[in-house]
Amino acid sequence: MQHHQDIVQPGHVDFVGAGPGDAELLTVKAIRSFESADVVLHDRLISSEVLELAGKKAPLVDVGKAGFGPSWKQSDINALLVEYATKYQRVVRLKSGDPTVFGRLDEEIDAVEAAGISWRIVPGVTAASAAVATIGQSLTRRERNSSVRFLTGHDVNGFADHDWAALARPGSVAAIYMGKKSARFIQGRLIMHGADRDTPVTIVENASRSDQCVVHTTLDRLSADLTAAEMNGPALTFYGLSPRDAFAAQKDFNKELA
Repeated sequence: MQHHQDIVQPGHVDFVGAGPGDAELLTVKAIRSFESADVVLHDRLISSEVLELAGKKAPLVDVGKAGFGPSWKQSDINALLVEYATKYQRVVRLKSGDPTVFGRLDEEIDAVEAAGISWRIVPGVTAASAAVATIGQSLTRRERNSSVRFLTGHDVNGFADHDWAALARPGSVAAIYMGKKSARFIQGRLIMHGADRDTPVTIVENASRSDQCVVHTTLDRLSADLTAAEMNGPALTFYGLSPRDAFAAQKDFNKELA
């Protein structure tokens, strides 16, 4: 019996995008992955309604990472993935938003691949797509911006550096992930490189969720207004975008439907 257990082949890992939080934004493929999972390893920021669906048929294991706070080490997450994939038939690694956007996906794929474990990616709705929809805008627009940058506010070395001169040019649009704690740093770098202080900036907290909050400000007032808002949830910062005038009316309409 012991010999038989030793030669059992490892299982399989699905890297699944949980989307921004609204369970209705999950893909059909994500739901099917939940239904066939033997265990689900999930991030800290997954909404309770998504976790409820993910955990209907499989135990949930929290391997969340918190920016500037207590966290699982990435190496420990990698090791746990390999351990569970070897022990179980199918493992779901549930990641916030889309796994391919600031999700440390490559490190985890490398770990399971090195262990001879099969895997696939199940895309999800990334925070930028959900957040920009809530303010009635699009990420690109003819004669305004033909490109959009997806940036991270901080990385493993601290506040992340970028091509500030390019970002400071008129018409630039950027979706900044994990940008709350680095707001003053980003503000200073952009102003230092000549960005217009009146450039619109919109912060969307808990995009797509019932407790969603939107703060519309300018580059000049970014740090002060963000501090005053006292946001505690995950937030997406749009540099160069403001909500449409119809946004307030849309909020009232959504309340009526609730």
